Amino acid sequence: MISASPLGEYIARQSPLHRLRPGAKLLGLFAFAIAIMATGGPLFTTGGLVIGVVLAALAGLRGREFWRVSRRFALIAVPLLLFTSTSAAFARDGGWGASGLIVPSADAWAAGFARGYSVIGDLFALILAASTVTASTAVDDMLDTITWLIGPLRRFGAKPERVALAFSLVIRAIPSILGIAHETAAAARARGLERDPRARVVPLVLRTVAHAQLTGEALAARGIGEE
Repeated sequence: MISASPLGEYIARQSPLHRLRPGAKLLGLFAFAIAIMATGGPLFTTGGLVIGVVLAALAGLRGREFWRVSRRFALIAVPLLLFTSTSAAFARDGGWGASGLIVPSADAWAAGFARGYSVIGDLFALILAASTVTASTAVDDMLDTITWLIGPLRRFGAKPERVALAFSLVIRAIPSILGIAHETAAAARARGLERDPRARVVPLVLRTVAHAQLTGEALAARGIGEE
């Protein structure tokens, strides 16, 4: 069983983003991240979210794909929003006083929520932008770009093809390992051992190592890594 990669999947379609070179998209993502981090406040956060949603739509993220990205982010976004909002509210107008706990005022809670929204919104905007790059860039094109970027380092002994191969193996291994984890959890559940960490961790480690060994043997059989 092979699960969907958490890095996202390439969506084949014709769009301005798909026609851009991978290097240009990576530079754009870097610039977008700097702009997000350099600005602050709900207004800039909303602008970043709008840009992220538009880019994601151009890349082909629709319905199920967009929901998958949002759902996974929500698992950490909701607790982080509550923590950030509460911390900011108490830091502004609350804490422990002589008479006990001082509850922040409504203005402090509003300011705390604005702070939490900025933090969560900025993170989600960056995730959408990164998902846009993944959805609009084929893995082979990205690896070719990595090879080209590392090319000038050949004079120092770097081997761009080896680096690109390592990236390729990691990207392709993630869905396989996730599939192994799901199968291991299902097997433990079938035996009534879903609460036993050993029933899930030990088989997962053994099967992951076996998968790595098979991959290494396949590379060796093709003469890769011998020199």
